[in-house]
Amino acid sequence: MEHRITEPSPSVAQAKDASQATWRDLREWLELVERNGELQRIAKPVSADEELAAITYMATRGEKAQALLFENVEGDKSGSRVLANMLGSSKERYALAVGLDPDLSTAEMIAETRGIMSRRIAPRRIPKAQAPVNEVVLRGSDIDLTQFPSPKFWPGDGGRYIGTGDITLTASPDTGRINVGCYRQMLHGPRRVGLYCSPGKHGLLDREAWWRQGKPCEVVVAYGIDPVLFMLAAQVFGSKESEFDVAGGMMGRGIELTDGETGSLPIPANAEVVIEGTVSEGDDMPEGPLGEFTGYYGRERSPQPVIDVKALHMRRSPILTAALMAKYPSCEIGAYYAIMRSARILDDLERIGVPGVVGAYAHPAAASGWGIVVVSLQQQYAGHAAQVLALTAQCPAAAYYTKWIIAVDDDVDPTDFNEVMWALSTRCHPAEDVDILKKTWSTGLDPSQFEMERRPYGSKALIDACKPHRHLKAFPQTTLLRREVYDRVAARWAELGFSGPPPRLTTFHKE
Repeated sequence: MEHRITEPSPSVAQAKDASQATWRDLREWLELVERNGELQRIAKPVSADEELAAITYMATRGEKAQALLFENVEGDKSGSRVLANMLGSSKERYALAVGLDPDLSTAEMIAETRGIMSRRIAPRRIPKAQAPVNEVVLRGSDIDLTQFPSPKFWPGDGGRYIGTGDITLTASPDTGRINVGCYRQMLHGPRRVGLYCSPGKHGLLDREAWWRQGKPCEVVVAYGIDPVLFMLAAQVFGSKESEFDVAGGMMGRGIELTDGETGSLPIPANAEVVIEGTVSEGDDMPEGPLGEFTGYYGRERSPQPVIDVKALHMRRSPILTAALMAKYPSCEIGAYYAIMRSARILDDLERIGVPGVVGAYAHPAAASGWGIVVVSLQQQYAGHAAQVLALTAQCPAAAYYTKWIIAVDDDVDPTDFNEVMWALSTRCHPAEDVDILKKTWSTGLDPSQFEMERRPYGSKALIDACKPHRHLKAFPQTTLLRREVYDRVAARWAELGFSGPPPRLTTFHKE
């Protein structure tokens, strides 16, 4: 059948006049972040066998760590470089990727992200000869992926992983919808790559749909990718939504695709390295484990499907994007993911029609934004907080894996964990304000359930840390500054001898 990219939803306005990003590919984005002091080049020889990951982990134990470009990886035979911590815990690099002011607060970036992620611009096809990724094209036995510097990240990893900071394209055999996901990929040989997908992910659903028809599933993977496509590949979108359309809206221009050599799927024209291949039912090899975003090794070694690689496209001296998975802040799923997931949650709640929701934040320290979501609301009626908790827990953007959903009042900043802890400690009565949802959507990577067969199912705690609605009028008044006094002190901040801007306060004393 003919594959297609789904048309943008008619409910979303086209962004024909949207501002455009100043960069076109990974290389131009790296030039931008380097000008902003956000890139460190490492020219000394570094081993891909644990040393590259050790340097990345040690350099990223602080939230202000730069992106790391390894320019001399030992044993490399492809002329490649390796980019690690592309985004990590840096909201500033996220801002540079999507055209926002890097000095915005986290809450302000979430608000701005909702706007840019609402835009849709369809991708555009360009001729193969114009695609930078086609500087080198190999087919069949000419391909040898073992020439690339694929890292072994952690001592207990099951092998070398060429695919961590990747995007993987699959298509639905029923609708032709192309999915863009991020799935880990262990290197098995010159033309053999393992493909692990978590339960419920669209890449897994696509390949199983092809197999039910008795056909192999076509796959395209890009191993050197720009930050916007990488970020969107990790987000949760509906089965009819196109990540390419969202990426185009964020960039302000259509993502450039071109035709492949052996299959019907398109390939990203500006990627660094792309493979085309197929995944066939029953063609499995032992895969894993891999040190994952949870800070633990994910899944025991088990048979997983293998990509049979048919074609390789690459730029000369390509840059491989390697995503270290570790506990925050040394994890590639960091600040950007927290911001984008929070924006998606707010969009979901708005579409559902929940009133009074003021803010949301998926805290990155909680397993890279997966574990905890805090939602702030202005309580308007009895049961309002309980409604917000239940709908947040099961909305598309938050349903996967999230264990703790916390509701706070609108005088609490959900991005400030100190304020959230205060609300939990002074407004939540555990015996009455904690509910549990069972048999929810989880991941095979969750180490809190030891039995592997139980892991696709999880549970969620709904925690009401709002003032009790029935006692709002009698609830003790919070100690707050008067607005006029705050403004007066803020105006004198430098005069009083303080450096930097005054703290940002949004809630003040009311008579």
